[in-house]
Amino acid sequence: MLRAVLDANVLVSALIRPKGPPGQVVVRLLRDRAFTLVTSPAILTEVRRSLAYPRVRKHLIASDEDLDLWVASLALVGEPVEGILRIGAVAEDPEDDKYIAAALEGRAQFIVTGDAHLLTLKIYEGVRMVTPRVFLGLLKD
Repeated sequence: MLRAVLDANVLVSALIRPKGPPGQVVVRLLRDRAFTLVTSPAILTEVRRSLAYPRVRKHLIASDEDLDLWVASLALVGEPVEGILRIGAVAEDPEDDKYIAAALEGRAQFIVTGDAHLLTLKIYEGVRMVTPRVFLGLLKD
């Protein structure tokens, strides 16, 4: 089974536009168990922080409690890693290193992202950076 890390931007976009590619990736995870989600405390913290941004909140009708439950659900559905691996793969944005670290710790083959810094890398130590649309094409029906 494929193993993937989902970037916070993918998870937030999934809530804003559930019918778009990020939303469909999350549907494939939750409904079909089409892949194993690898996550870390740092990723979940970024997701929750991102959901509180005013530019994001204006698109969501969920309460703060609902959003907290959604992030907690991701933690339960996902396979957690500690997130202790320290790497320096993304010089332009070291904050993105947490995704690569989680992928390496969790033996994920993919990082699903819309982040240009990660997508520019294309591959790092066997981990492929792909957009949600590309990842959907890789999932078996």
